[in-house]
Amino acid sequence: MGTEISEPLILDKESIDDGAGIESELVPEWKDQITIRGLVVSALLGTLFCIITHKLNLTVGIIPSLNVGAGLLGFFFVKSWTGFLTKLGFQVSPFTKQENTVIQTCVVACYGLAFSGGFGSYMIAMDERTYKLIGADYPGNRAEDIKNPGLGWMTGFLFVVSFLGLFSLTPLRKVMVLDYKLTYPSGTATAMLINSFHTHSGAELAGKQVKCLGKYLSISFIWSCFKWFFSGIGDSCGFDNFPSFGLMLFRNTFYFDFSPTYVGCGLICPHIVNCSVLLGAIISWGFLWPFISAHAGDWYPSGLESNNFKGLYGYKVFIAIALILGDGLYNLIKIIYISAKEMCNKSTKLSKLPIVNEVIDNESSKVLAEQRKRDDIFLKDRIPTWFAASGYVALAAISTATIPIIFPPLKWYLVLVSYIIAPALAFCNSYGTGLTDWSLSSTYGKIGLFIIASLVGSDGGVMAGLAACGVMMSIVSTAADLMQDFKTGYLTLSSAKSMFVSQLLGTAMGCVIAPLTFWMFWTAFEVGSPDGPYKAPYAVIFREMAILGIEGFSELPKHCLALCFGFFIGAFLVNLLRDVTPKEISQFIPIPMAMAVPFYIGAYFAVDMFVGTVILFIWERINQKDAEDYAGAVASGLICGDGIWTIPSAILSILRINPPICMYFGPSLSS
Repeated sequence: MGTEISEPLILDKESIDDGAGIESELVPEWKDQITIRGLVVSALLGTLFCIITHKLNLTVGIIPSLNVGAGLLGFFFVKSWTGFLTKLGFQVSPFTKQENTVIQTCVVACYGLAFSGGFGSYMIAMDERTYKLIGADYPGNRAEDIKNPGLGWMTGFLFVVSFLGLFSLTPLRKVMVLDYKLTYPSGTATAMLINSFHTHSGAELAGKQVKCLGKYLSISFIWSCFKWFFSGIGDSCGFDNFPSFGLMLFRNTFYFDFSPTYVGCGLICPHIVNCSVLLGAIISWGFLWPFISAHAGDWYPSGLESNNFKGLYGYKVFIAIALILGDGLYNLIKIIYISAKEMCNKSTKLSKLPIVNEVIDNESSKVLAEQRKRDDIFLKDRIPTWFAASGYVALAAISTATIPIIFPPLKWYLVLVSYIIAPALAFCNSYGTGLTDWSLSSTYGKIGLFIIASLVGSDGGVMAGLAACGVMMSIVSTAADLMQDFKTGYLTLSSAKSMFVSQLLGTAMGCVIAPLTFWMFWTAFEVGSPDGPYKAPYAVIFREMAILGIEGFSELPKHCLALCFGFFIGAFLVNLLRDVTPKEISQFIPIPMAMAVPFYIGAYFAVDMFVGTVILFIWERINQKDAEDYAGAVASGLICGDGIWTIPSAILSILRINPPICMYFGPSLSS
């Protein structure tokens, strides 16, 4: 889903620095790349990005890449701080691109746990609200399989599972980055940005980008504050429920809800993702759900509550699951096949995969020297294999002993088996991310969920499956993030050791910050309520997957299984079509995973994201260069401003201070 970028862009003479070359560039020691001010900035940005990730996780479940925003904001904060101290007459150490890279790495590691920690998926699927939402009388949904969120156990669980992925693939960094030359598009784009910041012309552009980000952050924050005054009590007031296209379409969730966050996501996500989301909304809420609703009383009992799984709600959840699984399994099989084929081709020197080819033979000796220096710096500060292996074994032993205490149905031997096979899956995910920029950590987690839930059975299988999903997701997700950051570090002349240590520090921050920021949402809002602003759409989906693993399809409403099978096969075929057609055609074929999201939660956010993509499309046609330079800053500003408003909004909610006005829309009354 990332932007396609090739390494020759990074090796271009003008993109490294102002023509001086990197041979003369002084590279600080790895310890000097990690600074106190950098860690403070990382903690602040990690907190902000965790809040943003939680908000997206609990509303739409689509998390755009925030790596570039982390690099940009890190540059802004440290440059502002050093500039302020310099004006006061203090002597400060220079801000290097290596320190900038460390900050970005730390922030990504921190907010990554807000996603892989399952606060919008497997972890919240264990709570009582999700249990009641599915129904106490629903087969396989047992009251014993409940564990409500708690700061203590959530923090402890993250500490025992989140570090293993960092140790699992560290010995393979040379293979992935130097030997296979995997692109890691997001990591490469971030490196390009950081490299450009630390040149004279790049610093000038960075200053303009920061001003642009600050401007739209302020606009977004003020607008979110303004909206609050009209949002009243309940969930039917304010701009969030503005019937932009009329009341009939509003009832089918088609309306623009004036959300800066979703418009920002539309600006930062590729056009095909935004269009796929809108297409999914049109298919589901425009045609499929009205069609199924017309058969109420025949296909399912009429008069059921809106969240009853024996009615329309069941179709929504299980068809969304079918699309997600179809897309995920197809891409998993594809990436394993491509990875195996590529490794085989590499061993016979017959590689034909579309990864970056070396350009050294056709470049000047200066480029060759630059390449060699990158390689030397990347390999200089070695992380011993024995250290990585012993760290993984020790952490796995601690985790194997601890997790059954937190989740008794997940026995120690099941945890041990997970840790034995996890490094192979982490390698597959990291390799696939390097090729496609698409991390399939949630797909690996779902596979672990199904397998463990079916093995444990009805007596605790739901809880065991959800916990196993968390174990698997944490390892494969953090391993892919680390390898992507190794790529960024390689291209910015940062030490591999400083990358590894900053990942450890960022992960430790995330283990504390991610639960704390989630707890703010949990205590201030009705998280998981289908009628509230934070529906947590994937909570129900993940719990239903676990129940499905132990109970089968016996309780689904009429024709639901046939529709699920059709959409599952459809996801496979659409992905196959994307791969076999020429690029000029495949770029217009939708992505099933993106289409699945609005099936369950509604079309309103798809409208917002489409507005964002239309703005970007027009902007690119008017001024391509400006769009490339500033679209990311505008998007980050819109997302961050709305994210910052979440903090005072939560505080007001905790203090039970309600908005003074309810702006409500209804049909006009005839005289």
